[in-house]
Amino acid sequence: MTRNIRRAGIALAALTAGGLVLAGCASADPLAEGETAAPAAGGDGTTLVVGSQDYYSSEIIAELYAQALEADGYTIDRQLRIGQREVYMPEIESGAIDLFPEYTGPLLQYWSPEPEERLSDEVYDALVEAAPEGLTILDQAPATDQDSYVVTREFAEQYDLTTVADLANVDVPLTMGANSEAESRPNGPMGLSEFYGIDVAFTPIEDGGGPLTIRALQDGDIQLAIVYTADPTIAENDLVVLEDPEGLFLSSNVVPIASDKVDAEAQATVNEVSAALTSEALIELNRRSTVEESPAADIAAAWLEEEGLLD
Repeated sequence: MTRNIRRAGIALAALTAGGLVLAGCASADPLAEGETAAPAAGGDGTTLVVGSQDYYSSEIIAELYAQALEADGYTIDRQLRIGQREVYMPEIESGAIDLFPEYTGPLLQYWSPEPEERLSDEVYDALVEAAPEGLTILDQAPATDQDSYVVTREFAEQYDLTTVADLANVDVPLTMGANSEAESRPNGPMGLSEFYGIDVAFTPIEDGGGPLTIRALQDGDIQLAIVYTADPTIAENDLVVLEDPEGLFLSSNVVPIASDKVDAEAQATVNEVSAALTSEALIELNRRSTVEESPAADIAAAWLEEEGLLD
């Protein structure tokens, strides 16, 4: 993958990891007890701020970047679990955050609300072009973790559902459940109506497709939920991901956004981590969080060691 560097960054150095909270938008740092010590190094003392969404998988990926950079001697200030895109993107665009794990399709739609691109490489190239001055889109990972519409196995079999279009055959009112911001996003009820001509009610459930969403689905309070494809709860609960023949959901690979403070050496380190992150690996990392309930910092450290990325 070609590296896309708009500006050269400044030289950076390392000392220890931070655990502060981003003023005005972050929740308390959930990893205070799991900080990873960084090796001492020379340099001008510049610190890189690494952030994440308020989503366990994003937090794990942010830890992968942070720990790999610390192993290379960079000083990292972790500002994790910030919130959803509408909250953290202004902080990234202002330069308050230097490195952040994102997802190609949703991020492209944030900057370009009606993109024509749908396939992975096309979406990535369009994202690079859409990024504001001062931000660099690093290499996308092979790992995908995109929104999807899921239903229970029982509901899918009852109405013979395999694709989103099959929802038109359901003869009962449909209610979609997802985080509240999905109601106005392209993949929410508006997108479902525009792409498939299917109208649904909407119920906000603020856990990112987590256990509250799954319980509402299983209890019949909602019939349709937005859940990320790399979420291990899909397989654990025997849920059915509906195929999307019209391409409502853009291809969504994990991709880091970097500020001008992230120099070429740091970019190379992050790109190496991304290259090793497959969809299968991401599902396993997520499983260690949701099933084993391991801290994100521990999950990241173990995987980086397994992959030989801390040498």
